[in-house]
Amino acid sequence: MANIKKGDLVQVISGRSQARGGDRGKQGRVIEVQVEKNRVIVEGVNFVTKHVRVGQTQRGTKTGGIETHEAPIHVSNVAIVDPETKKPTRVGFRNEEVTKDGVTKTVRVRYAKKSGKDL
Repeated sequence: MANIKKGDLVQVISGRSQARGGDRGKQGRVIEVQVEKNRVIVEGVNFVTKHVRVGQTQRGTKTGGIETHEAPIHVSNVAIVDPETKKPTRVGFRNEEVTKDGVTKTVRVRYAKKSGKDL
């Protein structure tokens, strides 16, 4: 089971501070997780400009120009936000017994180490 998943609220914990034009301290939802590259794409963080060649769609509208979108950031540079304190925390795993239709199953659950709340 992964520490960070799509849809998690994370905070950038490294890099340049916001006062110096960086993204450290910003929070956002994870849009995509690139497991093989150990990177995540976070909503509203690490914007890059991309120059796209001008073209036309079927209807004749122009496409292209300068677009901005989020670039991947390394997993080690973000931390999950604790749902209780709204501050970054580490992730722990514990086994919990779940009973469904009379069948008991052991399930791994992620939890915030600071508050103990499930993620």
